[in-house]
Amino acid sequence: MEITPERALLTGKVAVVTGGAQGIGEATAIALAAFGADVAICDFQADKMPAVVAAIEALGRRAHATELDVRDEPGVGAWLAAVHAELGALDIIVNNAGGGFHSLYENVSPKGEGVLIAENFGTVSNCVRHGVPLMNDGGAIINVTSVEAYHAAPGFGVYSAMKAAVEQFTKTMSMELGHRGIRVNCVAPDMMPTPGDEELQEDSSALMGGLFPTSLRRMGEAEECASVIAFLASDMASFVTGTSIPVDGGTIAAASWKIREDGTFGL
Repeated sequence: MEITPERALLTGKVAVVTGGAQGIGEATAIALAAFGADVAICDFQADKMPAVVAAIEALGRRAHATELDVRDEPGVGAWLAAVHAELGALDIIVNNAGGGFHSLYENVSPKGEGVLIAENFGTVSNCVRHGVPLMNDGGAIINVTSVEAYHAAPGFGVYSAMKAAVEQFTKTMSMELGHRGIRVNCVAPDMMPTPGDEELQEDSSALMGGLFPTSLRRMGEAEECASVIAFLASDMASFVTGTSIPVDGGTIAAASWKIREDGTFGL
């Protein structure tokens, strides 16, 4: 197999990105369009979608945008069916939508726990359930998880558990869909300066005492995560499936957490 620049291109492919109006989702939608894909996005923040649509169309690609809460399983089905009708069969699904909040588990209500499960696992399973039947063989599914899936995360117990669940779900789906040539992988970013993470960044900064738990000693950029997603969506990753790529996974893991005298956690 000859490695050429063309293998990185996504020309003629159709991609869908959940949570595509800002942050990693926005950066991913624009990156996929830059490499040649037509892109459909959904988000519950309708006011932010026109700018992303304009950026995609400025790159000469078709765009589709829908206001949607991806926890709405029937709504996800309707959205993907509409994308299929307008843009054609799907080649790339990026499950980016999710969310969380910082709270020790003893303070998380059953309702709050249900929200975290729906936001971080249900959003992925909804798109896989409805999207796979509309996909071309040889496509790619990329699930955005978190480095919190790999180690203890005090204050983010349910969130990190759901990210770990998506990692395992990804491995299983890679085997179940492999006969169709559909590759399923994860990208696991650490904290990134995106609008949706502002509150989490403040909490984390206090927890970390101003330190960054990453090898490169800085936060990543949304575009740096999007570039890994674009790689996994392309033929450059034609034999990569069932795995997860940390974006920067960091070297400061669970063993570095300390319990302070007041019962809080830090480094």
